[in-house]
Amino acid sequence: MSENNSICYKYFFIFNDGHKQSFEINLNKKTLKYISSEKLQPAPWTKLEHSQCTNCPLSKEEYPDCPLALNLADVVPKFSSLHSYDDVHVMIETKERTYSQNTSLQRALSAMLGIFMVTSDCPIMASLKPMVRFHLPFASVEETVFRSVSTYLLGQYFKYKNGEHADWNLDNLMDNYKDIQLLNQGMATRMRSVVNKDANLNALVVLDVFAKELPFSIQKSLESLEYLFEDDKPHKLL
Repeated sequence: MSENNSICYKYFFIFNDGHKQSFEINLNKKTLKYISSEKLQPAPWTKLEHSQCTNCPLSKEEYPDCPLALNLADVVPKFSSLHSYDDVHVMIETKERTYSQNTSLQRALSAMLGIFMVTSDCPIMASLKPMVRFHLPFASVEETVFRSVSTYLLGQYFKYKNGEHADWNLDNLMDNYKDIQLLNQGMATRMRSVVNKDANLNALVVLDVFAKELPFSIQKSLESLEYLFEDDKPHKLL
């Protein structure tokens, strides 16, 4: 796929011992689906029925492998022998800018795993897919709330414009994150069968903390963010 039809995120992990890992993540610009440079290789732990999420709506007849696990099949083993607390310098290159931070492996890895997870064919993660278009690694809870709610409401605006019911009260957004919590639990159980150390698992924990906090943080944080819009009324020119 040409550069004009794809989005590319490049992740570079540089460890204290000099060890390096790099990943080039290409997405279809229109569908935001992950484009693998090679055919994704199924493994026993990627089979749909292997620790299948309790709220998974897929059937093994249509999806022999979990689409989310399949996206992670080539990534998870590369970090399976590393600890979550390992120090790492990570750089993320996008077309628009470069991010750089010294942090723990679990935090760096959670940012990257999130891309692979939402760009799969998993229907539960589909609600988060629009956010990956403007990927923001190392986002705080406040930033994530702002991005999540803004993205969701923009989607509701398009529904309204198309004559569909719009959820202005964010009810479905709360339900979405409850489903994502169950998914994270299922994925953690699935991963335990393939990892030796805890880097991957704790990267999921970081993502799960956001999923658990957001339904509560949304209501609380929206109140704390209201001040941003208090002066948005037009002022008379003197």
